[in-house]
Amino acid sequence: MEFLRESKVPKKYPKLSIVTPSFNQAEFIEATIQSVLSQEYENLEYIIIDGGSTDGSQAIIEKYEKRLAFWCSEPDAGQYDAINKGFSKSTGEIMAWINSDDMYFPWTFRTIASVMSELPAVNWLTTLMPGAWDSAGFCSGFSNIAGYSKDSFLHGCYVPFRMHGVGFIQQESTFWRRSVWDKAGSALDTNYQLAADFDLWSKFFLHENLYGLCSPLAGFRCQENQRSRQVELYLKEVEVSLQNMRESCNWRSPSWKTRPSRLKLQRIPKLHNVFDSFLGFRGQKIVRDHPKSRQSSWKIVEHNFYYS
Repeated sequence: MEFLRESKVPKKYPKLSIVTPSFNQAEFIEATIQSVLSQEYENLEYIIIDGGSTDGSQAIIEKYEKRLAFWCSEPDAGQYDAINKGFSKSTGEIMAWINSDDMYFPWTFRTIASVMSELPAVNWLTTLMPGAWDSAGFCSGFSNIAGYSKDSFLHGCYVPFRMHGVGFIQQESTFWRRSVWDKAGSALDTNYQLAADFDLWSKFFLHENLYGLCSPLAGFRCQENQRSRQVELYLKEVEVSLQNMRESCNWRSPSWKTRPSRLKLQRIPKLHNVFDSFLGFRGQKIVRDHPKSRQSSWKIVEHNFYYS
């Protein structure tokens, strides 16, 4: 079954296209939907692609169909196929997807639209403060990511579960302009079972800088049946994607650059300036200029961060 209606005419902020893939997530999907719609973003195009659920999910989605740009409930080839299908129906300038057990924070869309309207150089951004929810939907805390750069990505600094690294790029907190999506091939690679998001980031990095935003944007829900528990398969796919990117960039790892950081030498005051100049990585983050003033605005700040 398919339902389609026209999206609202663009007004103050750019059109935002959000896709939610889902399959038998009746326990969680309503909270995800509400985290999207409760923001009252007037230029929203929200699309839900359900894989033919049999657990009551369809009835939940139907409750909100008047506020959806498109939805369907039919068999598909999996999560990434569903996301591709959803984005193929989308028309918004800014794009993102959120899985059917994760949730946005109330300020997310307004923040993203404000940043990307004020800063046209920002084509791709994510949070420096990834959030998490427990299975019952209570916020369980935040991580802190030191920064983002193409160089640090090539070093493998965003491979989750590794002992040494900067952190990870949280998928549900990541937003991009359609122009970046088009440059990266306009689709997730469905040959990946678990790491197509990581692979998409590697393709984005070939064209654009990733900007870190000093604000939480979304949270990942930790629950018993999530696919991300298949850590071994995920890491194998990540290594394949990362190696493909390294080969396309003709990149080789300069081990001298990361070994001192592993030893925490950058914490020695007299060596700090040396690390700033020659070691670590150079990233760009987005902050508020004069936040106490009503005339404050967004600005881009370059900063150094290290491989820990």
